[in-house]
Amino acid sequence: MSSPSDFRFLPLRRVPPDPASERACDRWLARLDEELSDPATDPNDFCRRVLESIHFPGGFPAAAAGDGDASLASRIARDQLDPRNITLEPEYYRDIDPQRYYRVKPLLWLWEMFDKSILGENVHLGVKFRRMLARRIFKRCGRNFKAFHFVKFSFGYGMEVGDDVVVHRHVLLDDRGGIRIGSGASVSDYANVYSHSHHVSEARDVRTPATVIGERVRIAYHATILAGVKLAPDSMIGAGALVSRDTEPGAVHAGVPARLVRRKPEPLDRPETRDPLGEE
Repeated sequence: MSSPSDFRFLPLRRVPPDPASERACDRWLARLDEELSDPATDPNDFCRRVLESIHFPGGFPAAAAGDGDASLASRIARDQLDPRNITLEPEYYRDIDPQRYYRVKPLLWLWEMFDKSILGENVHLGVKFRRMLARRIFKRCGRNFKAFHFVKFSFGYGMEVGDDVVVHRHVLLDDRGGIRIGSGASVSDYANVYSHSHHVSEARDVRTPATVIGERVRIAYHATILAGVKLAPDSMIGAGALVSRDTEPGAVHAGVPARLVRRKPEPLDRPETRDPLGEE
């Protein structure tokens, strides 16, 4: 069991990129943001062009001659850059809103394929890139939203996010029934948050209650939050927990299934610090 003396006050430090590289990244993001803001921009064409420039900066390699496997594979690979040529799992869900989904699908595909590129691991660039897309995908996205790489959504348009929300690596946010995340909340690596479930006897019978993550909630590594759960403000979910019931405010819940294990102590007296990845 750790004691208060085991912890040190270690706010995030600023990591200044190479100035020329930082300026290039900022110019590129500004151009993308401006183009996405233009009502005349076709998001599918936009996605295809951006992905081709990222994955094939020297131009797409010429397909092998003839009609053999190499030629067909090359054509299929190029087709994948255009979201109109691929299908994603949520498109098969009966409760999808096609009008809303096909508006955001190109941006969801762009987000996923950016993360799989050489650019995706660049934290400075990636946080800004995903923030730009989140504001166009989510139902609501507050200030200073931070998503690290390989975050996965269902519909995307069912997300409502407050200010200063952090979502870490390899998190699944199944917003099929809607997910609301309050300001100051954080979701740690490999956590899963669901908003749909299946009948125990018939998988085609589905319920889709909204899942709510209250303000300043902390969800630790590998935790799973089941559909319809409401995590009370200031509550914390322990690593590996399985949460099937609403939590109590200001309390730590852990275990499988999760239960209240302790009350959080009073907040420590610490100075305000600037988030180096926050917005200016």
